[in-house]
Amino acid sequence: MTEATISVKPKKTGVTLHKLKTREQLTGYLFILPALIVILVFGLFPIIYSFYMSLFNWRVTKGAFVADKNYLLIFGSWTNLLITLAGIALIVAAFWVWNNAFKSLNRRTTIAKVVAAVVLILGGVIFVTGWGQMFADGNQKFLDSLIITTYYALGTVPAEVIIGMILAFLLYQDILGKDIFRMIYFLPYVTPSVTSAVVFQIIFSLRETSIANMIVGWFGISPQKWRFEPKPLLNLLGLDISGFLAGPSLALFSIMIYGIWSFVGYNTVIFLAGLGNIPKETYEAAEIDGASKSQMFRHITMPLLSPTTFYLTLIGFIGTFKAFNHIYVLRTPSAGDSVITTSLLIFDNFYKANQYGVATAQAIVLFLVILGLTLAQNKLMGERVFYG
Repeated sequence: MTEATISVKPKKTGVTLHKLKTREQLTGYLFILPALIVILVFGLFPIIYSFYMSLFNWRVTKGAFVADKNYLLIFGSWTNLLITLAGIALIVAAFWVWNNAFKSLNRRTTIAKVVAAVVLILGGVIFVTGWGQMFADGNQKFLDSLIITTYYALGTVPAEVIIGMILAFLLYQDILGKDIFRMIYFLPYVTPSVTSAVVFQIIFSLRETSIANMIVGWFGISPQKWRFEPKPLLNLLGLDISGFLAGPSLALFSIMIYGIWSFVGYNTVIFLAGLGNIPKETYEAAEIDGASKSQMFRHITMPLLSPTTFYLTLIGFIGTFKAFNHIYVLRTPSAGDSVITTSLLIFDNFYKANQYGVATAQAIVLFLVILGLTLAQNKLMGERVFYG
């Protein structure tokens, strides 16, 4: 009886694992390829091409190469921009020092606070100086539009977030018909903005019989021009204030009310989803310890909703700086430039004035402003978010 000799070939384990890893990587790239193509074609390519257009005297057709001329029309000079950015950098540095100084209490901390305060004041002075120079030498209309956009953002986003959180907390309770209320509050967000803006045109009409004038009439206030009033709101209230501190015009304030009405429902729904992720045991334990509803809202609901609040605030500011449809419908010639946000100004320069090069340069600047604000928000608010 002979024994059969069986020859076993050694397995190439290293080569096989390398092939499997390569195959997995190729499979992963194939899965993300459609999304990558969409981002490149409809996201990155328009930005790159806009920057390319901004380097030319582009009016309907491409003209002469002008390099940074279209940007200098905005800032006046690069020196003005650098001074302004230096002021912003000092303000950010002062805030960082001040924020870190509060983490400990000692003599060095006190000195750091004093230094931070001095740097903050110096940064503010430098920023105002640079901005004033840009305003004197550059495109005043564009810089004004940035201020108006800032008014609109600060006047709508905090109100949308606060009201949305309160409504979500109320609708999360065991009340009768809460599903109907949820649908009612979310309805403005899904309603076409142009259609609902036309309705607001009627509500904020300058006629004495308009709904807005009838409501303020109940409080003894005389009829207002609303969307047609270019004067700052604080001046109409009897305060003699000028410049940035005068605030938005009554026309812009009317548009702010539409913005708040339109987006509160969306914030409410997102907050409701966030409330659903908070363990009920946390509220039960707080209730056993004798916490009231207001205390539970302040010490449990708000901290655990901070990731949702951070998300809504972030996309809210981005959205307001890009807002267009309803502002375009609600603006009136009588309001003048008091309601011209940056997105509207870019649209007018592009489609009405056919200044493609100037408009794309302004669009690039707006993109950088939004990017900077997003990074600043992410840094300032991201550290305060409680993830549990």
